Amino acid sequence: MDDSITPTQFHEAEGTADWRVLGDGACAYYPTGSFAAGASFTGAIGALDGIDDHAPDVDLRPDGVTVRLLTKSEQGYGMSQRDVEVARRVSAVAREHGLAADPTKVQSFLVVPGALDIEAVMPFWRAVLGYEPRADSPDEDLVDPRDRAPGFWFEQMNEPRGDGGGAIHVAVYVPVGQGQARVAAALAAGGRLVVAGVLALEVELEGKVGRAVAGEVAVPQSGGGTQVLLEASLGDMMTME
Repeated sequence: MDDSITPTQFHEAEGTADWRVLGDGACAYYPTGSFAAGASFTGAIGALDGIDDHAPDVDLRPDGVTVRLLTKSEQGYGMSQRDVEVARRVSAVAREHGLAADPTKVQSFLVVPGALDIEAVMPFWRAVLGYEPRADSPDEDLVDPRDRAPGFWFEQMNEPRGDGGGAIHVAVYVPVGQGQARVAAALAAGGRLVVAGVLALEVELEGKVGRAVAGEVAVPQSGGGTQVLLEASLGDMMTME
């Protein structure tokens, strides 16, 4: 992928203000007010000349449209100059339809099962979910072949939990600037702070963050075995440099 760029370079490119790079690509959400308006916008994206050469993922709902851009190859998943070019064209179509993006409404998440023997448990999850190995990391990632559901990334555990079981984490990615508010909301809902992301927050405020851990929160009544990792992210974890 010789036109690969970092998420920071994507954000700094002219014409990408509508978009936020999260854990699984650059996303833009456009409130439309009606399904018909969203369908018209989606149709206009599909009518762009050459769009099939680097087609975005488009999620049409009654109240809005979410568009996602991600370049995939066997060498890695990440952002590319092609994503910048399509982002500009989609944003231009949105303006033509009188639509304005709402960057605060985008997010993504990743399920992270922990296992002592990843090779032994991956076939089970693949069978249950109907997933397939991710092309660039087949030994540790499973993905939905239709890109409808979150990916599964398997984390190596060195020892089992006290009850002999594994662990499940959920990594939630929100735009930079929203991570701390999401952690606060999780705590107000009964969560317990496991790891605070003070250093990450300081980096975020400097405007240089690529992947900032805003906090790690234990789910109520989970015994600590299920935790949520909230991250304010520009997506540099998937940069292919």
